[in-house]
Amino acid sequence: MTNDHTRVHDRTQVQEFFGSRAARWDERFPDDGPAYEAAVAALGLGPGDAVLDAGCGTGRALPYLRRAVGRAGTVLGADLTREMLDVAAGKGRGRGALLLQADVARLPLGTGVLDAVFGAGLISHLPRPGENLGELARTVRPGGLLALFHPVGRAALAARQGRRITEDDLRAEPRLRPLLERSGWRLLSYVDEDDRYLALAVREG
Repeated sequence: MTNDHTRVHDRTQVQEFFGSRAARWDERFPDDGPAYEAAVAALGLGPGDAVLDAGCGTGRALPYLRRAVGRAGTVLGADLTREMLDVAAGKGRGRGALLLQADVARLPLGTGVLDAVFGAGLISHLPRPGENLGELARTVRPGGLLALFHPVGRAALAARQGRRITEDDLRAEPRLRPLLERSGWRLLSYVDEDDRYLALAVREG
C-alpha cells in the first residue's frame, strides 16, 4: 500500500493517492498561504504574463498567480487528479484561471507560450524527471522562469514524515542543478530552509 512517505510516480498511483486525499488535503497544511504568496512573488510576474501551475492540486497558488498577472494575464492550473481540480473549483480558486486535467509529461500547450511555470511539491512525483522538466521547458519562452517550491525545506519535511534525507533526493542542489541543465533550464537561485524550499530556474535558449 502506498503511504504518505512514498514517492508516487505511476500515473494511476498518483491519481489514486491524491484522489483519495483531495477532500481533506488543505486541512493538512492550513498555514501555507503566506509561503505560497512569497514564492509566487519571487517569480516576478507582471501584468499580461501567462503562467502555468503544474500539478496545481487544490489550487492554493492560483489566486496569487492571478493577482500577479492581472486581468490581462493568463493563469492555467494543470493536475492529473480530477478530485484535486474539483476541490480547487469548489473553493473558488478556479476563478480567473483555466483548470486542466492534464499530465505534465504531455501538456496540451504550444511551444513557448508561457512566461513561467510554478510547481509546488512537483518534482518528487515526476515519473521521468529529466524528460518531464524538458516538457515544461518546451512550453516556456526563452528567458521564462520555473519555480520549484515547497512550503517547508527538505530537512523539515523529512522530520515531519519521520524519515531521513537520502542521497538520491532530486531536490538537493547538487542533483537538481545538472538535472535542470539537461532539461533546458539554468538554476538561478536555491533556498532550502526550514520554512521554505524554492529553486528558481530560467529557460535557456
